[in-house]
Amino acid sequence: MSDATLSLVKKAKFNWLKAVSISIAAILALPIFVVLVNLFIGDGEVWLHLYRTVLVDYVTNSLLLMLGVGVGVLCIGVPCAWLTSMCQFPGRKFLSWALLLPMAVPAYIIAYTYTGILDFAGPVQSFIRDLTGLSYGEYWFFEVRSLGGAIVMLTLVLYPYVYLMSRAAFLEQSENTLEVSRTLGYSSRAAFFKLALPLARPAIITGLTLALMETLADYGTVQYFSVSTFTTGILRTFYGFGDIAAASQLAGMLLLFVAVLILLERYSRHRIRYHGSGMKKASHRRIELKRGAALLVSVFCLLPILFGFMIPAAVLAYWAMFKAELPGASFLQLAWNSFYLAALAALIAVALALVLSYAVRLNKSRSVSISVSIAGLGYALPGTIIAIGTIVPLAWLDHRIIELVKEYTEGRVGLLFSGTLVALLFAYTVRFMAVSLGAVQNGLGKIKPSMDMAGRSLGLSPYKVLTRIHIPLLKSSVLTAILIVFVDVLKELPATLVLRPFNFNTLAVRAFELASDERLIDAAPASLMIVLVGLAPVILLSRSISSPIEHSK
Repeated sequence: MSDATLSLVKKAKFNWLKAVSISIAAILALPIFVVLVNLFIGDGEVWLHLYRTVLVDYVTNSLLLMLGVGVGVLCIGVPCAWLTSMCQFPGRKFLSWALLLPMAVPAYIIAYTYTGILDFAGPVQSFIRDLTGLSYGEYWFFEVRSLGGAIVMLTLVLYPYVYLMSRAAFLEQSENTLEVSRTLGYSSRAAFFKLALPLARPAIITGLTLALMETLADYGTVQYFSVSTFTTGILRTFYGFGDIAAASQLAGMLLLFVAVLILLERYSRHRIRYHGSGMKKASHRRIELKRGAALLVSVFCLLPILFGFMIPAAVLAYWAMFKAELPGASFLQLAWNSFYLAALAALIAVALALVLSYAVRLNKSRSVSISVSIAGLGYALPGTIIAIGTIVPLAWLDHRIIELVKEYTEGRVGLLFSGTLVALLFAYTVRFMAVSLGAVQNGLGKIKPSMDMAGRSLGLSPYKVLTRIHIPLLKSSVLTAILIVFVDVLKELPATLVLRPFNFNTLAVRAFELASDERLIDAAPASLMIVLVGLAPVILLSRSISSPIEHSK
């Protein structure tokens, strides 16, 4: 075969991969497109009713929730990141990774747990009444089922986003930069506010944006606490009015909130250009805290772990082992449903991520990179938006198939997509594609291009280079991506509620249903299982936090 012919064959293979990657990205972007299109259709009567009655509450509560959670995660995440990075105090090594543990607890589960502890019939208020002899209403107590309660619950599980990003930024800061602050006469406090904090600002804003997007995406907590937000409004409109167009319009407004957050995050980094000195960091000396200050800092860093993980996990374990009914066949079926669904979604997402990431590696065209970026937008969107955007096209496709079958065969066929697990798997793939893309692209970025060239020089096709060279080298990245997507799917609630087939439940849905029926103790086994499985990616993160940078310091 001549060189020209070989070049055409290679180009054809690359073009084929390019076409496949763009097609995959277009399909994954379909839910977003559907939501945007539905903003401009429908008769408008339900939308007008929502506008006159509850829309103001949705907007107000969503903004207040974001404001409260934003302040909360910053007040916990940033100080804890600075203290564990730059100070020496008892328990620092343990606290530096343990501060990530609340990430294993979904917000709706921590909400159920603290409701059982702090509600009127819970042990805390019962103890107060027994101790004081007062009756209900004769003493003040924090109302957990409120907007303030939702803010506290979400803050306890979302501050690790800010902590993780901030800590990485603080650890990356050059020792020379901090030495400059000392030569200028800055105290440790002044150096933090005038130097370290501005340098870490892009990372802090990124973590804050992730936390706020998760806040907007939450459904279980706000629904259980009866706080009207966009996520609860979307599902009420979808189920209560049966108006997909109106639900899509609400989803479009929520999408606007998410877009504003993303734009603000990017704008915050637009004009910021901080560069490290490139010097080694091994000579870093942590600030030695004296006894009183060291104890205070240890307690401060321990409190988020105590309230965000230890107390909820201990209460769930107690309820599950001593008060709830022993798990039977129905629980095993729920666990099986959840696990095989999460496993399938993880495998699909990671397989598609490999194709898309490899397409970017082989094709440097702008169309491929833009398409892959679009494919990863789903992680920024709440599950309710993706669920609405998924059910509309799949229901349309199902009805077209039913009509064609009736016309040509006079037979009957049921729902093939919108009423089956296909819809769920598609929504999960859209929602968590960014997670698998990030892990796979990071792994591919560590493989030198010379490896590709060596494989091609041996006569391997691009497909064989991927399967024989890249995938073996990507084993840890692929397993990490599978694990994280698996756990995220296991915890996902709103998309599962909307798209699950009839008589099909998962651990997350069952825990939500039992808690909604005030059967908090019966919800404990399912909740505890989710928390225990959620520990896996947290352990991975805690291992990665002990990076070479950390060891050098």
